[in-house]
Amino acid sequence: MTHPSDKPDETAPNEPAAEAEVAPPAGEPAAAATNMLDPGKELETVRAENADLKDRLLRAHAEMDNVRKRLEREKADAQKYAISKFARDVVTVGDNFQRAITAVPAHAVEQTPALKSFLEGVTMTERELVNALERHGIKRIDPMGEAFNPHMHQAVMEAESAEVPAGTVVQVFQPGYTIEDRVLRPAMVVVAKGGAKSARPAESPPQAANDDHIEPGPEAPGDGSGTRST
Repeated sequence: MTHPSDKPDETAPNEPAAEAEVAPPAGEPAAAATNMLDPGKELETVRAENADLKDRLLRAHAEMDNVRKRLEREKADAQKYAISKFARDVVTVGDNFQRAITAVPAHAVEQTPALKSFLEGVTMTERELVNALERHGIKRIDPMGEAFNPHMHQAVMEAESAEVPAGTVVQVFQPGYTIEDRVLRPAMVVVAKGGAKSARPAESPPQAANDDHIEPGPEAPGDGSGTRST
């Protein structure tokens, strides 16, 4: 007869054998420690990246600001000088008015009332045209008696004169015009030579209009280039 204590113990489950802890190969802990970033170096890297991004941002902001200013300047120029070609055609009408006014003899005006009324009407129309041009930034250049300025005047002739300094405008063949701060058309003038001393030209000439380049007259009267004496 079998005794109960002689039976095998079936109540204890079969537990798996504990896994043996595998030791890392020799030298691996040292390699892992070497690959880890040092906190100081990591902070330095982050700071360098931050500085680079900040520099790029500032450059982009400056570039956008330059683009904005350039567009605003181009827009302002377009508003001021957009009518340059039209104005250049209109001022020729003013030239014709002036020619008509100067072509009428003074004695004929006094003898003919109808001609006098006609001349007054033409004069008023020419004056109103000049006023309309000025309202749009276009001004007439009438340099009679002024010093020759090669940036605003075109010398077509020289005249001997001891009464005025050399380089003085003694006759205006055709008035010039400016639009805002640029020359729309230079004045065609006769310049004196042979005086005691030269007249001093203007120091701050306006710029020429961009759409059509305007060639100034000779740089200094009296050099004989492009002029003829009377």
